[in-house]
Amino acid sequence: MNIKKEIKNISDWMKEYLNKSGMNGFVIGLSGGLDSSVVACLAVKAIKKENVVGIIMPCYSNEQDAKDAETIANFLNINYYYWSIDYVYNMITRTDMNNPISTTNLKSRLRMVYLYYYANNMNYLVAGTGNLSELQIGYATKFGDGGVDIEPIGNYYKTEVYEIAKELKIPEQIIKKAPSAGLWEDQTDEDEIGMTYKELDIILKAINKGESKLLDKFDIDKIEKVQHMIKKAKHKNALPPRYEKIN
Repeated sequence: MNIKKEIKNISDWMKEYLNKSGMNGFVIGLSGGLDSSVVACLAVKAIKKENVVGIIMPCYSNEQDAKDAETIANFLNINYYYWSIDYVYNMITRTDMNNPISTTNLKSRLRMVYLYYYANNMNYLVAGTGNLSELQIGYATKFGDGGVDIEPIGNYYKTEVYEIAKELKIPEQIIKKAPSAGLWEDQTDEDEIGMTYKELDIILKAINKGESKLLDKFDIDKIEKVQHMIKKAKHKNALPPRYEKIN
């Protein structure tokens, strides 16, 4: 993969899509992680930095994540807003109906609400930060981080996003930190997925290209796990189904 060419292609596509939409810029949720940092950098390459806004939305999060989010905003010299969503989260979770999945998904969905509030007010698009590895296995929240207008890195595997990040000279502290959605203390993406991104990407590439020989070195349990996640995630990667009228 020619990284420099891919960066230009993505940023050109973002600019073209924005122009066709008639909107004025991009809003991006800055988590302090790799993906959102890459998308923010690509947005600045696509359009004037004055038309790129970052939103930092901690919710009982690791304080370092917010600091890293501010680091990338300052690195790019873009405007950003900081909103703790603890209070709103607390108001909703006062009910006794909570379970771990609903409460962790709630954080992501609240962030989506904030992003669209700002986007609507400024006539901007919400730029998503999902990568192909996570989108394909459904490692995203429906109408949460999956609720966006465009997905600039949505066709790039996580390992490819790392290559893009290095070329963009994103601060090392962000590139080297363990990928995490920050859903609970010490949570990491790879622990939750059950394998490293390197392993996941090799399996996904083999499945997507139909090259089964690439899977010979993997335990069958891991292969079946990925296949199951892909199948289970189909509804997240499609529009809601509609009832077909008979006449």
